[in-house]
Amino acid sequence: MALDPPTMLTISVALAAAAALYLAIEWRSVRETSLLFWSAGFATITVGCVLALLRGIGLLFIGIWFANGLLVVAHWFFLMGVLRFTQDRLSRAWLLVVVVWFALLLLPVGPQWSKVMLMVNSLLVAALTLKASFLLRPHGKSLSVGAVQLRYVLLLHGLFYVAKAVIAITPGTLIDLATFGGLIIQISLVEGAMAIMLIALSMTGTVRYRREERIARLAARDPLTALYNRRALEVRAGHFFKEVSPAQPGALLLIDIDNFKLVNDLHGHIAGDRLLIALSELIRTVLPERSLAARLGGDEFVILLCGASSERVMELGGLLREQFQQYASKTVPTPQAVTLSIGANLFDQPPASLAALIEQGDVALYQSKRSGRDSIRFVERPMADLSQ
Repeated sequence: MALDPPTMLTISVALAAAAALYLAIEWRSVRETSLLFWSAGFATITVGCVLALLRGIGLLFIGIWFANGLLVVAHWFFLMGVLRFTQDRLSRAWLLVVVVWFALLLLPVGPQWSKVMLMVNSLLVAALTLKASFLLRPHGKSLSVGAVQLRYVLLLHGLFYVAKAVIAITPGTLIDLATFGGLIIQISLVEGAMAIMLIALSMTGTVRYRREERIARLAARDPLTALYNRRALEVRAGHFFKEVSPAQPGALLLIDIDNFKLVNDLHGHIAGDRLLIALSELIRTVLPERSLAARLGGDEFVILLCGASSERVMELGGLLREQFQQYASKTVPTPQAVTLSIGANLFDQPPASLAALIEQGDVALYQSKRSGRDSIRFVERPMADLSQ
C-alpha cells in the first residue's frame, strides 16, 4: 500500500483514536484531569483527519478550514492538559488564537490562499505546542523521565511547525491544500503520525510517574497527621544518624499525651483525632531544620533533633508542653489535665538502630509518667553506650 496522503490520514485516524481511548482508560484508574484533556485532544485529531479526507470529494471548506481548525483545537486541549498538570494558568491574550483562525474566513480564494492558510495554521499549532513545552520546564526541581520526554517531544513538534510555516511562505514552494500537493504537506502527514505515538506515550509516562510518586508519598505519611510514619522514619533515620558526632550530638524526643483516653471518653474520637492533628501541627511549628518528626501510633510521637543539647531539648520540649496544654484546656476540658510527657535521649554516636534508641527513650518516658506526668525526663546512661 502506497503511503499517499489519504493512506497517511487513515493511519493517523487509527493512531489518534487508539491514543484517545488509551488515555481515557488511564484516566479511569488514575483520575488525573490532564489525561481527559489529552484524550480529548487526540479525539479531536481523529475527527479532523476524517474531515480532511473529505477534500477528495470536493468538500473543501470542511476538509481544509474546518479540519485544520480542529488541529488547532486539539493542540489547545494538549496545552490545557499541561496547564492542569503543572497547575499554571494562561492569560486571556491566548484567546486571540480563536480570533485569528476565524479571520481566515475573510481571505479571498486564490493561489496564495493555501500558503497563507498553511502558514497561519502552522504558527498557531507551534505557539500552543511550544507554550506547553515551556510550561514543563523544571521549576527548581527535577522532572520525571516522562515529563522530560513529553517536554522535548512537544518542543520538537512545535519547532517542526515553525519550520513548516517558514517553508509555506518561501517563494517557489508548491502548496495545494485541496489536493495535498507539496512535499512539506506530505512530510507533515508523516510527522503527525509519529508525533501522535510519541506524545501519547510521553503523556502516559508523565502521569504514571506522578501517580507512583503520590503513592510513595502517601505510604510514607501517617494518614491522620501527615507526619512520617514509623517505617518512613526508619528509612530516613539512617542518613540522619550519619551526621551525628561528638561535635554535633543528636537527640530523640519520645512524646506521649497524658490522659488522652479521657478526651476520647468525654468528647468522642473525633475530638481525639483533632487533638492529635493539633499536636502534629505544633510539632511542625517548632521543628528545626534537618530534624525529623513522626507519629509512631496512637498518641505517641517522636522527634529526632540534629545538633542538640540538653538545654535545647528542654527549651523545645517545654515550648511544646506549654502550647499543647493551652490548646487542650480550651478545646477539650477534662477533670485531669491533658498534657505531654516526654522521654529524651541524647547521643553523640550513631546508635545501633532506631528501635534501640526509641526503646531507651521509652524508659525515660515511663519515668516521666511515674513522676506525675507533664514533664521531660532524660535517659540516664552514658551516651557512648547507645552505639553498643
